Amino acid sequence: MSLSREDCEDGNNLKKPFLYTGSWYKMGSKQSNILNSSTQYVIRDSSVSVLFCVLIVALGPLQFGFTCGYTSPTQESIISDLKLSLSEFSLFGSLSNVGAMVGAIASGQMAEYIGRKGSLMIAAIPNIIGWLAISFAKDSAFLFLGRFLEGFGVGIISYVVPVYIAEISPQNMRGTLGSVNQLSITIGILLAYLLGLFVNWRVLAVLGTLPCLILIPGLFFIPESPRWLAKMRMTEEFEASLQVLRGFNTDISLEVHEIKSSVESVGRGVTIQFADLKMKKYWFPLMVGIGLLVLQQLSGTNGVLFYSSTIFLNAGVSSSNVATVGVGIIQVIVTGITTWLVDKSGRRILLIISSSIMTLSLFLVSTAFYLEGITEKDSSLYSFLGILSVVGLVTMVIGYSLGTGPIPWLIMSEILPMNIKGLAGSIATLTSWLTSWIITMTANLLLTWSSGGTFLMYTVVAAFTVVFAAIWVPETKGRTLEEIQLYFK
Repeated sequence: MSLSREDCEDGNNLKKPFLYTGSWYKMGSKQSNILNSSTQYVIRDSSVSVLFCVLIVALGPLQFGFTCGYTSPTQESIISDLKLSLSEFSLFGSLSNVGAMVGAIASGQMAEYIGRKGSLMIAAIPNIIGWLAISFAKDSAFLFLGRFLEGFGVGIISYVVPVYIAEISPQNMRGTLGSVNQLSITIGILLAYLLGLFVNWRVLAVLGTLPCLILIPGLFFIPESPRWLAKMRMTEEFEASLQVLRGFNTDISLEVHEIKSSVESVGRGVTIQFADLKMKKYWFPLMVGIGLLVLQQLSGTNGVLFYSSTIFLNAGVSSSNVATVGVGIIQVIVTGITTWLVDKSGRRILLIISSSIMTLSLFLVSTAFYLEGITEKDSSLYSFLGILSVVGLVTMVIGYSLGTGPIPWLIMSEILPMNIKGLAGSIATLTSWLTSWIITMTANLLLTWSSGGTFLMYTVVAAFTVVFAAIWVPETKGRTLEEIQLYFK
């Protein structure tokens, strides 16, 4: 669809989107005034109920983060208590990624057939069982089983939560609320780091059940996604859900009409095949969604954090655990800032700034490691290079948390069309977890081969992410999900 600027300002085309230099062009002044006044009313009336829903489902990504952070403070004690080899513990850590890949395959279709709430309910159960299996493990078998079950639940959560938040949020709050997903992950990681300093690994595993134990009853107090209900032709439930989310004193007729118009061509029993994804209106948003999730992983964040203890040690930091907690605190703070910024500055510009910071910081770490390899260890220059690598690491974490961490999942949940969201969402989530597993498994080998060369490869990926965001990623700030789909059509 091609629209001129005049078309967008014409009263007959006020609801149509227009992409201008990579951003959505503003609509006509008359329609903008109507939307602005309506939007302000929606914020006052719906923010409390929507925020409550987001806080409930955010327990899922909190569980996600706790799973990611669990292995860091427990490695030595688990190896000692269960007499594991280092390779067995590495297998234990990687099984969460394997389980997540299996969960990702099921996540999209599960969310389509039993709903967003039902999927989260199912995801919570293997998480609880998995943590208990780890807590009571007497050998590696129960340990591995528990880790796999955790990963399976996390694979479902990683797709369903951002989609649910995107589908219930007003367009002017969707970025902020969607970023809560990544903020919860970072808080979960930090909690695992902190609690791991004070309790043993079995108690820490029991504490890991708490987010899902609270999530299950909490799901009974929040409405199902109105867009999913509309797609399933459950009209009364759809309107009731939207009314609860927007407030009982809010006129929802315009939004009801817009959502119904968007899904009226999608039948309840419609099955989307892989061949259908070749259509441009499908493959382009899928390419953007998958591309961002893959680049997020290939930028080597997991590899950098995996090597953080060595970086701190080279810089003369005696307690790597305390330093790791410090990195976790930085992630939470910067991700919190992103949550506030994303609906003000926009997704695309934050991605570009974030990736640019990561490019410079990764190049700094790469250079520091390369020079360390040709410098005398007892020299003052070697000590300075160690400090320089820490500065690069911290700056890289700041850059990642500013956009590359939270925004890909947010954009994926916004741009996938409703009728392919199940299949496309599963593909995108599976690809993300597969890439994460590859990076985690190869990081140690690559860093042993050449630390400077490894970080230089990560630098190239971060630089390409800048180009990818500038050329292909559309700005979705302030647009309804239906307006975003009009653009891709």
